Amino acid sequence: MDYQIKWNRCLEKIRANIGEDRFNVWFSKVRAHDFRDNKLALLVPSRFYMEKFEDDFYNLLRGAIKAEFGPGVQLAYDYYVINGDRDSKVTIQNPEHSHLLKNKLEQTFSNKPVESRTQWTDSQLNSALNFENYCVGRSNKLPFTIAEHIANHPEKPDFNPFFLYGNVGVGKTHLIQAIGIRIKERNPRAKVLFVTMRQFQNLYANATIKKEIPDFINWFQQMDAILFDDLQELSNKSGTAEALFPIFNHLHQNNKKLIFTCDRPPMELDGIADRLIDRFKWGITEPLENPDYELRRKILSFKARKNGLDLSDEIIDMIAMSSTNSVRELEGIVMGLYTRSITDNEPITAALAEKVISHLVKKVEKKSVNFDMIVENTAEFYRLNPDAIFSKSRLRDIADARQMIMYLCKKHTGLSSPAIGAKLNRKHATVLHGINAVADRLEVSRELSDAVAAIEKAMLG
Repeated sequence: MDYQIKWNRCLEKIRANIGEDRFNVWFSKVRAHDFRDNKLALLVPSRFYMEKFEDDFYNLLRGAIKAEFGPGVQLAYDYYVINGDRDSKVTIQNPEHSHLLKNKLEQTFSNKPVESRTQWTDSQLNSALNFENYCVGRSNKLPFTIAEHIANHPEKPDFNPFFLYGNVGVGKTHLIQAIGIRIKERNPRAKVLFVTMRQFQNLYANATIKKEIPDFINWFQQMDAILFDDLQELSNKSGTAEALFPIFNHLHQNNKKLIFTCDRPPMELDGIADRLIDRFKWGITEPLENPDYELRRKILSFKARKNGLDLSDEIIDMIAMSSTNSVRELEGIVMGLYTRSITDNEPITAALAEKVISHLVKKVEKKSVNFDMIVENTAEFYRLNPDAIFSKSRLRDIADARQMIMYLCKKHTGLSSPAIGAKLNRKHATVLHGINAVADRLEVSRELSDAVAAIEKAMLG
């Protein structure tokens, strides 16, 4: 075929311009498979190839085609959503840079089940981490409700992506795994994948070595739901982040579920491109707080029953009061009691519980914080004379410092709102407004979050 000869000459021009390595990655698997009516159709492995050509190789590709085929040749891309399945072919006509192509797709999707797609692997889901085994209380009710809604209605675009953040061991992984398990229970054909960001990085590194980055991206783009765990591991991994970007875009545009866990909210992530952080905010971001007292009691009772332990209310209260950090710590205490009761063949007493707690819970002597300390450290941070805070001035810096004091007093002291107001010569309603204003802004302002952390560090050491 004459057009095949011309296309091969185009490839030689491209190879000479970009070098052997880049050519092998991006052009070795591309075929010219039709030429009629002055239109050249290229068969590419995936949509990502087309996007790469349009974004990075546009001028080079157009120049080579013009030199060999003449001016006015139109370019089209074909690729298969399911490798080798002609029924799943997608044709993109007359592209002009990939970001302009949203409304130019003519798609024919296969009716075959999702398992018939390209190579598949295990979903990496732990069947024990389901909704039924997840204890719910006031401190985690909202994220649980959102997670269950996503799992029960994956076809809806609500809460996509779902960004869940919190401290280590508070149950983030359990909650997102429960989403994946429920989706699979309701639709066994759904392609659901749980992957830690460390695993994702390793897979990316391996694909880089093998020069299979486009295949790597295309494989992830076939998922119906991806549960990414420990997103903070992506910091300063620019190559991995670049690979995640087209995966995110493709899944989000096609209403596939994107779920992330992290140890901090998106605004506090360092070393990640702003355009990716902005996308994390497209859906909903929710904190998963440390379990409150009532939830800790509920978790302890549940874990004890599952392990056949009969814990008295006294022992449950003792553990719940002593362990305040995480679900994982509570589980460790229950398992410690279980192991010792079997090994020593003795009943579980308050003395035994206290012994186990002493081994697993780190005792921290909290530095006492009072009103004067908060005023002094806040004034120093804002470079103000402490007397200015008690004045009637409404200057921005003074007003901000005053609200910060209200918030920190509420958080670190036993003072009531009226008592805080009395000390600052302000009304009770003004104090409530100040506390709420800081709390609300903390969710969206990294600068304010850093200010709170700096003042607390100065007070608590």
